[in-house]
Amino acid sequence: MRRWLAVLSITMVSVLGLAACGSGGGGQATGAPAASGSGEKQQVEVFSWWTGPGEADGLQAMRKIFEQQNPNYTFFDAAVAGGSGDKAKALLQSKLQANTPPDTFQGHAGAELQGYIKAGNLEDLTSLYDELKLKDVFPAQLVEQISVEGKIYSVPVNIHRSNVMWFNPTVLKDAGVTGAPKTIEEFIAALEKVKAKGKVPLSIGSEWTVTHLLESVLLGSLGTDAYNALFKPGADWNSPQVTTALQNFAKIMTYAGDPQDDWQPAAKQVADGEAAFNIMGDWAYGYFHNPPEGGLGKTSKTDFDWAPSPGTEGTYMWLSDSFTLPKGAKNREGAMAWLKVAASKEGQDAFNPKKGSIPARKDADQSLYTDYLADALKDWSGDKLAGSIQHGVSVNQPWLASINEAVGLFIGTKDVKALQQGLSDAATANAQ
Repeated sequence: MRRWLAVLSITMVSVLGLAACGSGGGGQATGAPAASGSGEKQQVEVFSWWTGPGEADGLQAMRKIFEQQNPNYTFFDAAVAGGSGDKAKALLQSKLQANTPPDTFQGHAGAELQGYIKAGNLEDLTSLYDELKLKDVFPAQLVEQISVEGKIYSVPVNIHRSNVMWFNPTVLKDAGVTGAPKTIEEFIAALEKVKAKGKVPLSIGSEWTVTHLLESVLLGSLGTDAYNALFKPGADWNSPQVTTALQNFAKIMTYAGDPQDDWQPAAKQVADGEAAFNIMGDWAYGYFHNPPEGGLGKTSKTDFDWAPSPGTEGTYMWLSDSFTLPKGAKNREGAMAWLKVAASKEGQDAFNPKKGSIPARKDADQSLYTDYLADALKDWSGDKLAGSIQHGVSVNQPWLASINEAVGLFIGTKDVKALQQGLSDAATANAQ
């Protein structure tokens, strides 16, 4: 097993050194773009972590619209590789502390942005919402979630679902598993059957994907109301119910294969028939489904299939990618132009089918969202809602860092009691 915490510490130090010389998606330097000379196009530095297949394709589709609509601007791709954005967030923090912010940066809507808001790093975008009438086209619960004391600081471009179980139908059939397991108990039984056939029962990626797995197991074990209550002041993370959920998590982790570098190679193990299951957000759909130049070019229901993660049917564990306007951005007008594209129907309809997500807007062209995405649109409109831990809805960044530390220690020790105490301590220190 990898020494997760040592690797994470080395990675964080290395990431901070990228500010002057690193490269983002598309091979461009991730440092701030040079000032344009007179008559030249002005660069707009867009900071994200979308570099992988599917997500990078969606970003490029939105970039094309942006440059067509704004011929005086050129898009500067400051993307930093790494699923869930852990490396990007570390570099972003160093840029903000140095007062050299990008013109706009990606962040998860919800609690993740609270630190930036409290630090005074972000401009209020409420006037943009009024200008574009965005409160009329975004779901009310989404607007409420991203509002802080009546102000709005980000523009959501999509809705993702975290609690998705991806599986290989052939591997399950060969193992004698009939249909997707619906409960935690059925899931563990299916994992055991796959193990007996010599396949990888459950593929995992880097450490953040284990926290991603944990949130689905918590939801599937506790139920929606009890899960959501964990993030309220005074929540009891030491309850017997949480103990049972963590025991389920520990049992499931015994079936995990060798950790892959990130979520994409872990998902590929399922698509290639090397592994049976992978718990990952629905951005994996774009990776599975998109043509080989931007994905795996696999066929749904044959090479891969999906279902809500065990125990979570009827609940949509959601997250939303959004873009912000940092204070002190060098090209504020260019950033505003980008935000308008990100908020637009055209921009979201170009971005989301490739990204593997559904639009934040209610008026998007539903004919573009087929196969898995049609299921997601339907479930989003009718399911109960639960906020993702790993992806910034339910917890702020210090709280998430503490959770990831507890998970990292568990990966090495397998100590459920210590994991529960670590999660309880994290809640006590960070719950608001």
